[in-house]
Amino acid sequence: MARARGPGGIEVNVHEINRSPEYNDFIQKLTAFHEERGTAFEPEPRLPTMHGHVNVDLLQLYNAVINKGGYDELNKIQKAWGQLAGELGMYYADNKGMGQLSFQLKQDFYRYLSAYWIKDRYNRDPPPKEILEAQSCASKHGPVLTRTMENFKLSNRRSGEETPTREERPTESTPTSANRASGRLREAPPQRVPFQPDTGPSRQTRNASHHNTPAPNTASNNYLGNQSQHNHHHLPQQHNPNNPLHVIQAQQAALRGASSHFTPTNSELASRLSDSFEPRTPFSVPLRPVHTPGNNPVEFAKRQRFLKAQTPGAGNVQHLARPVLPPVGYEGPNIYTRCLQALRSGIPAEQAFALNHLVKISYERGDKYKFDSFLGLAEGLIEKALEVGGLFYDVHWQVSYSGEQDHANIDVLDGLEGTPDILERIRKLAPKSVLDHLQPAEFSDHLLRITEAVLTMRNMVMLQENAIYMAEVYPLKDVLCIILDLPDLEMLVEIKHFALDIAEQVTPWLLLHSNDPLYRTLLAQLNSTDRGTILTALRAVSRISMNLDATNKLQGVPVIVLQNIMNWLLLNDEELMDACLDFMYQYTAVVANVESLLEAVNMENLVPHLVRLLAHGGKRVKEDRVLLPEKKEPCSEEVPALPVDLLEKLRNTDEPQRCFQWLKTLFEEDAESHITQIAIWQAYQGSFGALTGVRSNLSAADFIRNVSHVFANARAQIIRGPGEVQRFIIEGIRARVVPCHFETREDYTRCQWRLSKGNVPRRCHQFFLSGEQMWHHIVTVHISAPIGEDGKIENKEMAMSCEWGDCVRYPTPKKMKLAELTRHIKTHVPAGPKRPQQDGVEPASKRQRKSFITPAKTMSLTWEKTMITIDERKPSIEQAAGIPLSAVLVLRNIARNIVKTESEEELLKENETSSGESGGWNEKLFRPVMARLFEVMTENKALVGCGIMPLSASIQIELTWKIYLHV
Repeated sequence: MARARGPGGIEVNVHEINRSPEYNDFIQKLTAFHEERGTAFEPEPRLPTMHGHVNVDLLQLYNAVINKGGYDELNKIQKAWGQLAGELGMYYADNKGMGQLSFQLKQDFYRYLSAYWIKDRYNRDPPPKEILEAQSCASKHGPVLTRTMENFKLSNRRSGEETPTREERPTESTPTSANRASGRLREAPPQRVPFQPDTGPSRQTRNASHHNTPAPNTASNNYLGNQSQHNHHHLPQQHNPNNPLHVIQAQQAALRGASSHFTPTNSELASRLSDSFEPRTPFSVPLRPVHTPGNNPVEFAKRQRFLKAQTPGAGNVQHLARPVLPPVGYEGPNIYTRCLQALRSGIPAEQAFALNHLVKISYERGDKYKFDSFLGLAEGLIEKALEVGGLFYDVHWQVSYSGEQDHANIDVLDGLEGTPDILERIRKLAPKSVLDHLQPAEFSDHLLRITEAVLTMRNMVMLQENAIYMAEVYPLKDVLCIILDLPDLEMLVEIKHFALDIAEQVTPWLLLHSNDPLYRTLLAQLNSTDRGTILTALRAVSRISMNLDATNKLQGVPVIVLQNIMNWLLLNDEELMDACLDFMYQYTAVVANVESLLEAVNMENLVPHLVRLLAHGGKRVKEDRVLLPEKKEPCSEEVPALPVDLLEKLRNTDEPQRCFQWLKTLFEEDAESHITQIAIWQAYQGSFGALTGVRSNLSAADFIRNVSHVFANARAQIIRGPGEVQRFIIEGIRARVVPCHFETREDYTRCQWRLSKGNVPRRCHQFFLSGEQMWHHIVTVHISAPIGEDGKIENKEMAMSCEWGDCVRYPTPKKMKLAELTRHIKTHVPAGPKRPQQDGVEPASKRQRKSFITPAKTMSLTWEKTMITIDERKPSIEQAAGIPLSAVLVLRNIARNIVKTESEEELLKENETSSGESGGWNEKLFRPVMARLFEVMTENKALVGCGIMPLSASIQIELTWKIYLHV
């Protein structure tokens, strides 16, 4: 499992599918089980978590539930499903989201695993799907292990359902709550009275005979509201309303209509044998729909193809999946079914209602509205879309699913295998005279409904499940060919764009050969001048069979199309260039297509342009890489010596100005450092005490107070460490590494000339403000070379060495001209003033950095950065994207496949004959741009692993080998 941050910032494992052989075998068993059971099955249900949607590993879920005692035992424990979700690596930050997640996890087990669990673990037949998968996983339905039709119906009655089913609705004679609401008294239930034969005289009077003659059964089909006017025809003679038998007979006659049986009026001598009679309980007979071309053409077509594929001697014939029956208690069609039936009705008003709602439903509920849930919807939309042919041609397209096509009938399309000659049929049609900007209202309404049908299909195929479903509906390809071959009219631009959008979503699941009508139609769209048409057609062609194992060979592309694509690559249109490069990547992956490309376009112009596209959208990026980090020198009690020029200036300055300027020269603020009071006072006394003529009346206490005047953050303190004596310090300042001029704030430079060698060499350590002063000091003091009044020295030869710091240029004395050594010394001293001299004191904002901080040693790198994408699993890795990636992949395909063409052999023979040199297409195309390829490979890190390195390396090896052979 992948690691991620869970609730509370804790690192947790995120759920993912372990696609082991055991998992694959388990999924195959589940699929076969659900097909045999006739229930829907989703192998990888998706659940929303705080880390995004995850696909559920049904094997892990199944084993986890079994380990906890099974589905029924887990339902007895409160919040058990939420705990199980956490154990499986599914989390949510809030309680509401975790509740929804646990319910959906429970529902997935209930739908897809509960019946299999009963069969697998207990070897029992699971409950019928009408009371298991067709019902919700609510706890009110009871445990699934002991669920039967009888106890499920009883539990439903106990649950207090207020809405009865159609079979349970009371008849007109049954008292209901409406009687009490209207103020009427509740009627007594009907009494069961046994049959009593008539013992009276058999002959009847003339006046009463007509009452015993049964009336025609004309009232049996009438509604119960009309019973009162027919009841007197069904009453026996001498009807007594106080007799219960007569009342019951009247009620039964009202329900059944006229009866031909005679019921005697005298019930005293009736037989008692029928007292124990109980009517038979009605039962429902399950009906299985039969797929026909009318009600379900897709399933019918699949069945026909399946039967056609079976050999006569085949033993085992696979059973087709049983359709999912509606759940128990289904009360009528919803808006989806209502729209479906209205669309298939053929009534214009109903179809207008259906299409208006289908457009809204497919747009707003596109993520849940699926073709396989509404059988016949795809065929209804296709039949409506086919009506567009009758608006512009003398044709009435029809789809036949019989499997036997009459090619003489041009109007009939093959619904099982598609119509291979659909383009030839369209060319034979006689066009109608239609004005582009003036149409009758009926024509406009009809075209609007057709457009809505195509728009509904377009919205629905944006869902991957619908696109896969429509890829198997063969009439769809014929519809797309018919729409895209309609006349070039402005009124048809919208419906053509919808058809191209459908093709773009469906072609990844189609295998189209070079002679396929849809493939030829899409290539014909590339001759259009409409940018949107070109873009969508290019994407549709490039994505053919992208999600299938077959290769999209893109054969038979016209020369004019290839030339158009080369011209579109020159436009400043990123979207169009991206679509063209995607097409070129698919096209150049086949050797035969590279041969065709060599004949169609000038490859010597194409390759340099593709190389230029490697830097498309790129920008120069500069980054400073730290070689050595910044370093802070430790604090020291040693105070540097005062430079000679400042010493001469300060010796004649009065106090306290001399103290202020001395502190500014040799000290600086540092909140983390301190210096002892005795050390700073002795350093001050050492700077001026030994000089003659220097008067100082400044006491130690005044000097310490002056420190706080110069440095605002400095303060005198007394500290004592463990086992130490107390020390008097000044916190917040430290001695400078090198002195600083108190007026210009410019740092002095230390002379590092070695005065003596040994284990601890002694250095000069005098400070100078400019490089010229430093150079003059070294030449006159250390080398002892006199400088003339004109500033020149005598260039004499003498044995000399450079004793500067760690210099190794002249470590030992060597005879050389003096000018040579002095030129070398200038490399050690500053070239000039570090900053221009300014009048007055420099502002604090422009002061130099701290002298005790050694800056980090950095190196500036500059490279070219193009479009990249970040992998969520490895954020530190940048991957190439966009036009540069597509361009390098096209170049790689050309370099790999061009050497396999017949043109390569012809070019090699031609070069050997004419110039005696062997050079193929790679040398001819890539040698002029080799320098640029290596430059891109050096600077663009993202493109290195995406093809530019293999491309450059392979070409370089080939060219180097040929040069070697030539030499």
